[in-house]
Amino acid sequence: MTYQLIAIDIDDTLLNDEIQVTERTKKALERAIEAGVTVTLATGRMFASAQQIAKQIELNVPIITYQGALVKTLIDGKVLYERNVPVDAARKLLGYAKEHGLHLQLYVNDVLYGTEDNARIQAYSKLSNIPYVIEPDFEQLIDKPNHKMLIIDEPEVLDHHKSILQDMLGDQLHITKSKAHFLEFMHKEGTKGHALQFMAQHIGCTMEQTIAIGDAWNDREMISVAGLGVAMGNAVPSLKDIADYITLDNNEDGVAHVIEKFVFQEK
Repeated sequence: MTYQLIAIDIDDTLLNDEIQVTERTKKALERAIEAGVTVTLATGRMFASAQQIAKQIELNVPIITYQGALVKTLIDGKVLYERNVPVDAARKLLGYAKEHGLHLQLYVNDVLYGTEDNARIQAYSKLSNIPYVIEPDFEQLIDKPNHKMLIIDEPEVLDHHKSILQDMLGDQLHITKSKAHFLEFMHKEGTKGHALQFMAQHIGCTMEQTIAIGDAWNDREMISVAGLGVAMGNAVPSLKDIADYITLDNNEDGVAHVIEKFVFQEK
């Protein structure tokens, strides 16, 4: 199989635990691009955050952000694919978060919003290297186009609320966990799988010619639809169970290994 498109998750996949792209991985990406393969990012991060990583590895293609809710070009900022959280569902989620005292974040016009300046939004801002804006009254924002909404809490708390919210809003929203502490809400077609299918059509390749690489459950949709779905060695067990191949972990250049093995057929 000649692969034409590779979609790579960022956190705990492309980046190692030091939040860096290693030289071996950079070189593997450069080789793939020089060979005519389209390499893109597929992340839950905001476009502004993912853009910083893309520049590090010198990508100049559209990238998949907000779990797949936004595909946007790096050079001229052209939106190619966009799915926003339905307003009715957004209002219901906001009401639920208020009722249960949950930390909810909004993303409007690629700006991160919180209602109070606390440790959770501070840590998230540091991780994504993105500033945030405090707006105490989300009623001012909730009717605007939102690419995603996110609740941060302890894993067991999120698991409890996820079950309830799935019953309550699952017919309107795609609900997933990108990390143990992050519960994310997008449009039903705002998944990495939908965005990968769009990207394949956009560049003119078949799904069999695509590779998707990830580590978390929010990568499930693209792992499932890709011609070669790859789970990192450090991936959650549930993702490994559905992957076509399990590579090395993010501290062992798992992404580079996939490119060397499947694009260049190196042992």
